[in-house]
Amino acid sequence: MGIDPGGKRLGVAISDPGRILARGLALLEAAGETSVEDRIADLAREHDVAEIVVGLPLNMNGTEGEQAGKARDLGGKIRGLTGLKVEFWDERLTSRQAERIFLAADLSRKKRRRGIDLLAARIILQSYLDSV
Repeated sequence: MGIDPGGKRLGVAISDPGRILARGLALLEAAGETSVEDRIADLAREHDVAEIVVGLPLNMNGTEGEQAGKARDLGGKIRGLTGLKVEFWDERLTSRQAERIFLAADLSRKKRRRGIDLLAARIILQSYLDSV
C-alpha cells in the first residue's frame, strides 16, 4: 500500500498481489470522527496488505523539513495500529508529476485538484515497487 500524505487529503494506492502494478484505492480527507490512520489501518486489513510505503516529502536538497516530520509521525501511527512494516519513500516532485499528467489529459482544475493526491500515491508506490 502506498500513501501520499497531504495537508487536507491523503491519497492511498495499492498494488496487485504480485507487487507489479500500483492502482489508486482511496482519497481520504482529514475530517470526521475516524482518524485517517484508523481508516488506513482498516483498508490495510481489508486488502490484506503486507507492507505500507509512506511518501516522504524531502526538501529539494534532500533534507527533511516539517512536512517530512509529519509524514514520519503518520507512518509511526500506522505502524502502531497495523503492526506492518512501514517504509518511507522520497516523494519529491510526485505531485508536480501528477499535475503534468492531468494537464496533458486536459482535465479541469477541479478534477485535477481532487485526483492529484491519489495519482501521487500511485506514483510513490509504483516507484517503490520498481526499485525492489
